[in-house]
Amino acid sequence: MRPAGEFVAHVLTTLASQVEVGTNLLDIDAQAHAMIRERGATSCYIDYHPSFGASPFGRVICTSVNDAVLHGLPHDYRLADGDLVSLDFAVSVEGWVADSALSFVVGTPREEDLQLITTTEVALERAIAMARPGNKLGDISAAIGAVARAAGYRVNTQFGGHGVGRTMHGDPHVPNDGTAKRGMKLRPGLVIAIEPWFMAGTDELVTDPDGWTLRSADGSRGAHSEHTIAITEGDPIVLTAR
Repeated sequence: MRPAGEFVAHVLTTLASQVEVGTNLLDIDAQAHAMIRERGATSCYIDYHPSFGASPFGRVICTSVNDAVLHGLPHDYRLADGDLVSLDFAVSVEGWVADSALSFVVGTPREEDLQLITTTEVALERAIAMARPGNKLGDISAAIGAVARAAGYRVNTQFGGHGVGRTMHGDPHVPNDGTAKRGMKLRPGLVIAIEPWFMAGTDELVTDPDGWTLRSADGSRGAHSEHTIAITEGDPIVLTAR
């Protein structure tokens, strides 16, 4: 799964370094699509149509802006100064999938946005540290929830991390809050995506008319960090390390 992880990391790093004030979300999607074709990879998103989606996604990357926090469907919008952007990207390379997300601000950042982004990143680091054999799935979830609450954020557990392998979404579900020492035992060979995402003022979501983009119910901003990790006999491997 390393080639898929390395490619996902490369695409996200490239896009994050180039996106700026005035960039159109459709151009982000187009560039990601071109990179997929050049690599000979397969998008996990373009034909994706789960029960919660109104139709096949139709794009190759999620672009969530400001109060949009998950599943942002790229559309004709040019980023403005101070926009908080989350990019979520998953592909299959030679039949194996990797999935990752990051958040950043274009132009002039607000301190509260940077704090929100940092909190998701710290939660991800703490969760990855718990991904060791002998621990339980609840140890990962509890680590994420503890970081969120310490920063004053509430946690939505409807959407979270998940198993990754031949497909993008598989068992187990990895909630962003839980009870330590509970749940399935972590064993070497398990590969999961861990993805803390928080909203500044609520834990409730609403769905855009596009049938995909999930926004905070109160209009507050959201941030999202995600890595695909493999559990080994020792330290976890971050397959999408940037």
